[in-house]
Amino acid sequence: MKTAPLSLFHIIKPSSLKDVKPPALFMFHGYGSNEEDLFSFAEELPSEYFIISVRAPYPLPPFGNAWYSINFDASYGKWSDDKEALSSISLILKFIDEASLAYNLDTAKLDLLGFSQGTVLCYALGLSYPEKIRNIVALSGYINEKILIEGYADKNHKHIAIYSSHGQVDQVIPIEWAQKSMGLLKSQNINYTYEEFPIGHGVSADNFYSFKRWLKERF
Repeated sequence: MKTAPLSLFHIIKPSSLKDVKPPALFMFHGYGSNEEDLFSFAEELPSEYFIISVRAPYPLPPFGNAWYSINFDASYGKWSDDKEALSSISLILKFIDEASLAYNLDTAKLDLLGFSQGTVLCYALGLSYPEKIRNIVALSGYINEKILIEGYADKNHKHIAIYSSHGQVDQVIPIEWAQKSMGLLKSQNINYTYEEFPIGHGVSADNFYSFKRWLKERF
């Protein structure tokens, strides 16, 4: 199906629902990947979803893209460009509004699925703008408090549910970062499920079937 010419490049899988506005699942890939990566899950996820997999705005040659730069400095170690991350969050908010209109989506049922860098932004979107998001699947990522909007803790997060998972031997994002993030979710009384799997920086079959069940339970 042809995509609408919106502000971020994306690919879609239409919903099986024909006579009502469908729920949507927006997918956000990791650093150096593209919109095809997480879209490989699309055929196995609930057919009611209108699935939109989005390409990050910063090209990362030769074949990938990034939501923000990750740099290495001898003095400071690896660090993320939070200004670019905030810019990407603004782009995503605009894109979600555009896509909701263009594809006639149910704006009360907008869910997010992210991996790694994409998860970092999904957390930021859900915590900063809970009025826009229903469910979040957060794979192999963490909460970067530096990119949350001021006053996010005062917002109402009661309707949001989060599934979070991490590899026990993740060599890219330390598992301790994910575990610490669960403490923040708990402090905000956010409904979350957290699981660890004996893998590195990726998604195992067990991990996939677990978050698939979690999503189905929320229809």
